[in-house]
Amino acid sequence: MIGRKEELKFLNGLYQKNKFEFLIMYGRRIVGKTTILEEFAKQSNAIFYSSREMNDYLNLKDFSKVVQQHFDSTCIAPFSSWNEAFNYISQNIKERTVLIIDDFQYLTWVSPTIKSLLQHAIDHNFQNQNLFLILCGSSISIMENEIMGSRSPLHGRQTASLEVKPFDYLEAGKFFPNYSNIDKCIAYGIVGGTPRYLTAFDPDESLQSNIANTILSNGSILNEEPDNLLRAELRDTNTYNSILSAIASGRNRISDIANYIHEERSKVSKYLLTLQTLRFVEKRVPCGEDTNSKRSIYVIGDNFLKFWYRYDFAEKGYYSMLGPDDASKVIMNDLPTYMGEAFEGICQQYLIAQAKKRNLPFIPYRVGKWWGNNPAIRQQDDVDVLAVSKDGHQAIFMECKFTSSPMPLEEYNDLVTATLAFPQVKDKYLYFVSKAGYTQPVIKQAKKDGAVLLTIDDLFK
Repeated sequence: MIGRKEELKFLNGLYQKNKFEFLIMYGRRIVGKTTILEEFAKQSNAIFYSSREMNDYLNLKDFSKVVQQHFDSTCIAPFSSWNEAFNYISQNIKERTVLIIDDFQYLTWVSPTIKSLLQHAIDHNFQNQNLFLILCGSSISIMENEIMGSRSPLHGRQTASLEVKPFDYLEAGKFFPNYSNIDKCIAYGIVGGTPRYLTAFDPDESLQSNIANTILSNGSILNEEPDNLLRAELRDTNTYNSILSAIASGRNRISDIANYIHEERSKVSKYLLTLQTLRFVEKRVPCGEDTNSKRSIYVIGDNFLKFWYRYDFAEKGYYSMLGPDDASKVIMNDLPTYMGEAFEGICQQYLIAQAKKRNLPFIPYRVGKWWGNNPAIRQQDDVDVLAVSKDGHQAIFMECKFTSSPMPLEEYNDLVTATLAFPQVKDKYLYFVSKAGYTQPVIKQAKKDGAVLLTIDDLFK
């Protein structure tokens, strides 16, 4: 299994406590939750049950088999109720035991009382026993609101929670051992960090072949994945598709999105909140500003969704006429432009990783993109990645370029000019990341200024 060391370490830490623990584990569909739990179950005394989309009777019947097989190595008869099943588990716990119920949301749909029954079992039996209970689910809204929420019978019973997130660019790169570091960045920019999407790409095929065969070809594994993803979570997929398409085309503010799709701002705002809950969309503000900033924008947080809505969704008819091979060539020619935002995300991940390793001049308090007015030049300006110390007196200013030409001195000076928008920062550190390297004037000026010049390969060290 690639990655997930931190998640397994967290689970093993709870397992070693030898007292009642109740973990709620959740995350987007196909982000790898089940794989983590299966790996953990191999190393522990675990009862592993995966709920399915069927009625309560059949789920209880299957649960009975799994539980009885674990304790008695045979199955006598299904339990008559969930209450009886939980009592049976309680009576048979003799050593550290893990009870994992995966896809728990399916049980809540067909048995609304199961949360109350579990709460009763916890309060009267489980909390005094050597049990590690794990409820795992893919519906983030259900897990956050109906399981952990204040109105849930289980509220306050959990001892830990874990949101499983997609891989970062370094872990994603491990899926493509034969790719160059540049191609690893591009692959991450296309499919993001979701394991299912990463494994869909053939590491022995070129990026262009993977785009043609895995995304653009009818019937291919990722061709209709975003549509299926939305249908699994939402009802009015037409409006959600329209909003995601608008964002992918560069319309990032509520007013621009509403005008583009001809819907009321209030409706768009409501739908955006749902997309944020599902982790499809992120609300971003200039680094250092309050979350209610008037300069907030919305971006598609998942790279594959961003790629799909920019290309496959927006140009479906045109690509169908071109065919997958020629369409993939068109996309490849546009990738340097597309990769700009994705590359900034990679550089931000790199900076955070370096902070954790204590390789930066200070520990940043806030990290993100900044945009706004620069009083020094009386016009709008931006910084690709800004990292600011807690007292605001130190900052790292990073420029990220995924172009085919070495960075010229003009672009170097643009970042220097952007730092003038922060007169309160006493210690300013310049960082540059360039795919194609740097011109000699930049190298000379960087040495004079003490600036850090990084290449793609440096991001993977």
